Amino acid sequence: MSSVKEFQITFDCADPERVARFWCEVLGYVVPPPPEGFDSWADYDRSLPPEQWGASFACQDPSGVRPRLYFQRVPEGKVAKNRLHLDVRVGTGLVGEERVAALEAECERLVALGAVRVRLLRADGVNESCLVMQDVEGNEFCLD
Repeated sequence: MSSVKEFQITFDCADPERVARFWCEVLGYVVPPPPEGFDSWADYDRSLPPEQWGASFACQDPSGVRPRLYFQRVPEGKVAKNRLHLDVRVGTGLVGEERVAALEAECERLVALGAVRVRLLRADGVNESCLVMQDVEGNEFCLD
């Protein structure tokens, strides 16, 4: 039996706060309060050595049910397709053009936040339609 009680999803990125705030908007997540003794995350950052300023950021589900997202700065840029991606479930239970309309509406909202639309994959008899997108640093995700 596993002793794991919860997990977080970690993103490697160039600008952790920017990517975290994007995903807060996408998922309805919030930025957690700063550590005890600090009025803000900026105050906390200033307590660290300068090379660690802005090196990480996180966001969490306000209900505490879904996993925490953690964003860490890495020196290298994204060079290949993600091996893991998030499916943002906005069309659950919908089929056909009703599903595509829901995907397109959410796509429009996310593009306004800085996401990039990649392509619509239409239903093929096995899978329902989904919309492939990229976040503000080019990480793929799907509207499903």
